[in-house]
Amino acid sequence: MASTEGLVPITRAFLASYYDKYPFPPLSDDVSRLSSDMSSLIQLLAQQSSPSQGETCLIDEANQPPPHKIDENMWKNREQMEEILFLLQPSRWPVQLREPSTSEDSQLSSILRNLKDNFDNALTALISFQTKNSERVFSTVMTYMPQDFRGTLIRQQKERSERNKQAEVDALVSSGGSIRDTYALLWKQQMERRRQLAQLGSATEKMDGSGAYNPRTVEEVFRDFKGRRAGMIKALTTDVQEFYRLCDPGECFF
Repeated sequence: MASTEGLVPITRAFLASYYDKYPFPPLSDDVSRLSSDMSSLIQLLAQQSSPSQGETCLIDEANQPPPHKIDENMWKNREQMEEILFLLQPSRWPVQLREPSTSEDSQLSSILRNLKDNFDNALTALISFQTKNSERVFSTVMTYMPQDFRGTLIRQQKERSERNKQAEVDALVSSGGSIRDTYALLWKQQMERRRQLAQLGSATEKMDGSGAYNPRTVEEVFRDFKGRRAGMIKALTTDVQEFYRLCDPGECFF
């Protein structure tokens, strides 16, 4: 178990001082110009044809200020990329673009396909980054937990929790939930992970204390009984499972 000596709270001021060492160039002026052009096009299209309920939601979303928190910003980017990819599906294109008969239609069709490919790649990269970052954070927290069967229990409980979260998302999608609904659920789950990690990080001392009442690991108990009293293994397994249930620290977090 890693030592906590010398650790400091990760505050906004601490992060600001850290990232001040790595300045980044300002955004190109083209970003604000293109954003303004797109806003003007949206207004023009809305005047010519009343937007549907779903399109109105997207317009309202585009007019909202971007999330301040990095994590929330990434999830919002994921949501918007999924919305864009949904609109770029060839099945939603006009017939003249799906079956181009002119060079102009062929060119526009090619542009849309390239645009879709770029968003597909960007979405895949963002999901991969989030997944690896989440695993890295959890692994870092686990270095401060006891490296025995208690840590194994917590990892198993986390894996079970993640499967349950994925099943919840799959059920929502299967029932016809929108992309917006799906990402509202995903963000709720992400906030739950944050709370669980905070609880886990503050439980180190409790985990140390619980170890004082377990002089031998479960594996040692099995070694003592195996071979001498094989007939008791089934009953012992039941008792061990009950022991896990009663003192499983992961139940408090996942």
